[in-house]
Parts: sequence; C-alpha cells; structure tokens
Amino acid sequence: MEDIRRLAYEVVMRACGFGSLAIFCVMIGLSFDPRAAFQAGGFLSLIMTLVLLLKAHEARTKDHRRMEMWLYLPKERRPPQAYAQKTIAAAMRETYFTFARWSVLLSIMLLAAALLASVLGI
Repeated sequence: MEDIRRLAYEVVMRACGFGSLAIFCVMIGLSFDPRAAFQAGGFLSLIMTLVLLLKAHEARTKDHRRMEMWLYLPKERRPPQAYAQKTIAAAMRETYFTFARWSVLLSIMLLAAALLASVLGI
C-alpha cells in the first residue's frame, strides 16, 4: 500500500508541477501589472483546484489499469485484481484531495496579494 501511495503522490505532483509552471509563466507574462499577475495566478489556481476535484471524483470509477500509476507499479508489487481497483482509487482520491487543498490555499494567497496590490495602488 505504501508503494501505491508514493506513486500516486509522484504522479499527481508531476501533473501539478506542470500546471504550476504554466500558471507561473502567465504570471511572469503579466509582471508589468502585479495586481493582474496575482489575480490571474489566483484564478488559474482555482481552475487547477477544480480539475483536481474532478479527477478525485473520477478516480472512484476509472479503471485502475488505465491509470498512469498502474504502469509505474512493478508487476510483483501490484495488488490482486479484486483488491486493486478499490486500493488504487482510494490512494488516488486521497492524493488528489491533498493537492486540491494545497492548490486552493495557494489561490487564496494569490488573490489576497491581488487585493492588497489593488488597495496599495501597485
């Protein structure tokens, strides 16, 4: 079970890393206007949160053999078929929810920074 959790964490972290890189690039592109940059980062982080929540919902019913994580599990470490769907779905849901919480916290911080920049007239 620990291998499954570790792999789920790695797979979701890599996907969120690419999403965060895209958000960061948009923010750098808007760096001439800090309020707009923070606001765009906040809204894009909210979108990433919604995507993570949708993926968590989808994880319950998605075939475990079609998940990226299943490919990374060594054959000798894979759980039996009867147990695999429930185990992998639970690990993926838990991981998606964890990253969704972090993403929404980032979004709150970025939107608060946009509000602060707006109040300060930056």
